[in-house]
Formats: sequence, structure tokens, C-alpha cells
Amino acid sequence: MQTFRYLQLDVFPASQGGGNPLGVVLDARGWSDADMQRFAAWTNLVETTYLLPPRDAAANYRLRVFTPRTEIAFAGHPTIGSAHAALDTGFAQARGGLLMQECGAGLLPIRVEGAGADRKLFVQAPRARVVHEDIDTAPLLRAALGSQSLGKLQPVLVEGGRRWWIAEFANEQAVRQWRPDQAAIGALARVDDCLGLCVFARCAAGDCDLVVRAFPAGVGIVEDPASGAANGLIAAYIALREPQGEFAGGYRVSQGREIGHDAAIAICIDADGAVWVGGRTHTVVDGTIHWLGPENA
Repeated sequence: MQTFRYLQLDVFPASQGGGNPLGVVLDARGWSDADMQRFAAWTNLVETTYLLPPRDAAANYRLRVFTPRTEIAFAGHPTIGSAHAALDTGFAQARGGLLMQECGAGLLPIRVEGAGADRKLFVQAPRARVVHEDIDTAPLLRAALGSQSLGKLQPVLVEGGRRWWIAEFANEQAVRQWRPDQAAIGALARVDDCLGLCVFARCAAGDCDLVVRAFPAGVGIVEDPASGAANGLIAAYIALREPQGEFAGGYRVSQGREIGHDAAIAICIDADGAVWVGGRTHTVVDGTIHWLGPENA
């Protein structure tokens, strides 16, 4: 039996406990793939991550990300939360206000802004591309959306680190009150090999510019309380279709209130269309775990 430092974090919280939970194992050298998967299944969090020394000299650390069922190349809130853990524990140090994360999606820069409780971390989302944008040839998408009135932008299947169908609804109320057909979203995810469906709407007033809900039925999750990767794809699509629009430069996102959370995600969009997704992280648990060593895996 070996011991490892373990942090459990609240990522993107607008209020205490409002963000997306994340488990982070520090310095998981020697863990087998099977042991990492077994521990991620035990935590039963949306994702559990493992910080490791980098293989690439340009990186500050290497990150592996696991859902309770499988390893994934990249996810937004695990990236931001793990960068927070790396900085707070001294596992990595920023260079010129930047961290470089090595992961299954390649090398991803993470911008460090501020310090202490006011610190925000922003990851540059992988470049995105539109895979499919003809709703008339996507009957499963129509079934998933039902009779919802849509917004300005046409629904699209977008890929960039992750793959999501995204759809704009006519107004904030439609998003917040929607009761989706999970079976229909699951069928859509299986056919198009994507996580599922993410919906958003523009907000007329209040503490956010967009409201977002994400339904990753493709990985067995009903609803994600705060999805950095999905928000990165939404931002990339908005930047592509409305480069001079109301959200040029960035905007604020509210997510998770419909399932008892309260997440705040910040989006920054560079002049060249590069998208940065970020926000704050709070450490809730900082302790030691006792888990099988590699010889017992």
C-alpha cells in the first residue's frame, strides 16, 4: 500500500460549492493505466486527473484525465483545476505568467492572471472546426431538440479537443427550463461519435452574457455542471460566425444552476480567433490517499 497527496477541488465556482468537482492525484509516477482507471471509478467524479513529470521539455507537467469509465485526451475543467493544484502544491511553477500542459491533446498553454483567491487560470482551447452544419440531414439532432425555437446561429457538430453538437436556443428561459430527452441525446452521441449536446442562449441582462447547459450522454453523464471544453467550442463557433459581434473579445458564462450548481466561466477571444477558457478554482480537500501500489495493480 502506498500513499499519495490528493486534492479535491471546486472548479469555476460562482458561489461556494457551485463549480464542477475534480479529484487530482499528485505525482502519480508508477501507477498503471488500470489503477488510474480503478481509482477514477472509485471517486465517481466527472473526472479525476493525475499529475506527472513532463516528457516534453517545453511542458511544466503532464496530465492524464479519466472519467469513471475511460481515459480522455482533454477536458476543460480538469485542465484548469489541475493547473491550480500544480501551482498551489509547487508541482510546477509558471514561467512568465504561463504554464504549459502536456496531455493527450498536445501542448496547451495556460495563462495565470492574479494571485491568491483572486487568481484566474485560462487554458487556450484546441483549435476547433465545424464537422457538420446541415440540420436537415441530422434527424437525430432534430429528435433531440424537439420543438425548441432556435437562436441566431445554426446548430453544428464541432470538434476541437472534444466533439460536441451545439445549438443556440431563442432565449435564456428556454435553456434554463428545458427538459431534454436523454435517450435521444444518447442516440445522437453514439451515431456521431461525440459527447452529446450542448445548448446555449444569450442573456438579456444579469451577471452573465450566455447561459449554457451540457448533456454528455455519450460518456454516460446526464448533465455537466461546468464544462470548459464545451464552452471553448461554443466560443470558437461564435468567433467564427460573428467575428465582429457583441461577444468579440470575450464574455461571461453561467452554467449548472438547473442541477443545483452555480458556475461562472470566463471566455477570452484573441484577435486571431484563439479562445481562452478560464475562471477560479477553490481547494476543498487537501489530504492523503492510500491506494494500491504498482506492484499490486
